[in-house]
Amino acid sequence: MTHYLIVGNGVAGTTAAETIRKADSQGRITILTEEDLPYYSRIRLPEYIAGETAEDDLVIKAPDWYQERAIDIRLKAEVAGLDPDSKTVTLKDGEKISYDKVLLATGSRSFVPPIKGSDLSGVFTLRNVQDARAIKSYAEKCSSAVVIGGGVLGLEAGNALIKLGKKVRVVEFMSRLLPRQTDWECSKRLQAILEGMGFSFSLDSKTSAIEGNGRVEKVLLEGGESLAADMVIISAGVRPCKDLAEPADVACDKAVKVDEHMLTSMADVYAAGDVIEFEGRPYGIWPAASEQGRIAGNNMAGKAQEYEGTPMANTLKVAGVELAAAGELDPDGKLDSAVYETKEVYRKIVFDNGRIAGCVMLGDKTGFFQVTKLMGKDRDFSQFKEQLQSPDFDFKKLTA
Repeated sequence: MTHYLIVGNGVAGTTAAETIRKADSQGRITILTEEDLPYYSRIRLPEYIAGETAEDDLVIKAPDWYQERAIDIRLKAEVAGLDPDSKTVTLKDGEKISYDKVLLATGSRSFVPPIKGSDLSGVFTLRNVQDARAIKSYAEKCSSAVVIGGGVLGLEAGNALIKLGKKVRVVEFMSRLLPRQTDWECSKRLQAILEGMGFSFSLDSKTSAIEGNGRVEKVLLEGGESLAADMVIISAGVRPCKDLAEPADVACDKAVKVDEHMLTSMADVYAAGDVIEFEGRPYGIWPAASEQGRIAGNNMAGKAQEYEGTPMANTLKVAGVELAAAGELDPDGKLDSAVYETKEVYRKIVFDNGRIAGCVMLGDKTGFFQVTKLMGKDRDFSQFKEQLQSPDFDFKKLTA
């Protein structure tokens, strides 16, 4: 009987476990996670902070889901080491667990820049439910917050605090919001919507220090501006958790390197999700982690399957506002495009020599999936340019 060991209970690890069970009804499957909840929704953590959902409602796979599939999930089981030669992992408490095949699905952790004062009480990151609990508790005694980083997660965390009645300012190093998911016009519109919700912004700004007597009192910007704050959330991106892979001599660069079978440089050691890079590219998006987990699970169970990469398409809700983006967004307007816009909606389809190169949609993502499926197709869609500027365009016409 094969023992499949999975380190991490996020989307990649859970999808792999489910896939393995479908392919191998007899094998032993163990999931190790340092968290105290089974698989839960990280994207709903801001809802929990805002008091809009209970902690129990975050859970996607309840304990009976694992029991029904004979999957042994061990909570609060922190893995301290991996030994590919002896095919064992060692837990923080010293327990050793052997495996036949192991999947590293350890995800990523929040990156904290070297900001003076980042160790003060009242400074947080938001990556897991433990972080969310701490933020929710601390916010009860606060009236104002600074969010360092204007990415999606930072904006979501800020929105949760606004819903709790807090004054929130976002400090963003770039000159506009979400430059990887928007063009200039979309970003400007999004900022206006968020300001209407109560956000304030310091764009093109860099934090020099967080100050306070034992706890946060203010944030200093490099230009000299001082922002009063009772708490700070740092949302400056993430870094892959390579702590198990690197000491075990598993090949890594920006992340853990895998081949098309999600196999690392070590025999019987697989990896999937935010911890990996494939052909030099890390992904860090939910659809990729799910697909990688499925492919890793099949290959671990002996069903050969190859990964070809995942299109970098994002469908998001930023503080409740629909945003979808994929491919070339052409922020500098060098390519041809079809734009439809109203007060509430902004939609832009980008063409490169007639082919669909990318798109961005704000406020309404109707047609997004049809458009992304056609990206890169060697077909001239320029005939639809005028029609795409219509509010009631039928996107099925593109595939007819």
